[in-house]
Amino acid sequence: MIPDLLPGSRGLSTRRQAVLDYVTEQGCVLIQDLLSHFVMTRAAMNRDLHALATQGLIRKVGESVTTLSNAVAASSITHRARQAVQEKLGITAIAAGLIEEGDTIALDDSTTSRFLSERLSSIGHLTVVTNSLGISTKVGRSRDISLIALGGHYNPTFDAFLGVLCERSVTSLRINTLFMSTSAIYGLSAYHQDEDLIKAKSALMNMADRRVLMVDSRKFGVSALNHLANLSDFDTVITDSGLAEDVANRLVKAGINLRIAEMQPPEISVAAIA
Repeated sequence: MIPDLLPGSRGLSTRRQAVLDYVTEQGCVLIQDLLSHFVMTRAAMNRDLHALATQGLIRKVGESVTTLSNAVAASSITHRARQAVQEKLGITAIAAGLIEEGDTIALDDSTTSRFLSERLSSIGHLTVVTNSLGISTKVGRSRDISLIALGGHYNPTFDAFLGVLCERSVTSLRINTLFMSTSAIYGLSAYHQDEDLIKAKSALMNMADRRVLMVDSRKFGVSALNHLANLSDFDTVITDSGLAEDVANRLVKAGINLRIAEMQPPEISVAAIA
């Protein structure tokens, strides 16, 4: 099942999705043009635009509405969870097979970890450590899961707790397996655009006996500003069958324990996940 993105959110309405799609297609559009196109009242349009802006999907400047820059859009958890759904389902099917009842696992703030959190209830008793508010809300309702939620400064773009408090709280824990993702893989290294996220992910890596990187094939050959880790720092790297054969061969020759997942069809409509 595809996870909810934001606490209390049941997803974008059909109308708001249509508004988002129109703004994305146009790049920049006047609010008056939106009102004419969708035949809506100004009050209703303002509510929709405010909701979309709050979720990090658009920017409203005066009477204009624009899409966000690629970097900001890529950071938005709502945007990211709509990408590579079939690939993430396949990747997390393999990841779930690495978890045994009684394990203490950590899930980072990534949307791939959110997909994995949907599979945990069928495994049995687990202890789950996470800095993701969305994952905490989801797994905290399960009777078989003991939740350890990491505190810190809340970042709404990533729906995660970050900062010194988060990083320090990890140091008192011992984790069997960390499951995490990142935004870019270039060569034999993992990168991410946000320094605070890197610090939180690195803190989790330092306290985990086993590290599993879950990263869909779209992210290979892409770079971001900050170096996170070498792929050799992970015990297993799981990606999907969309990875180019020459890239896969290069990783295996470099000694990376690579697992390839087959893409799976989504179990619910993608329109319901935001």
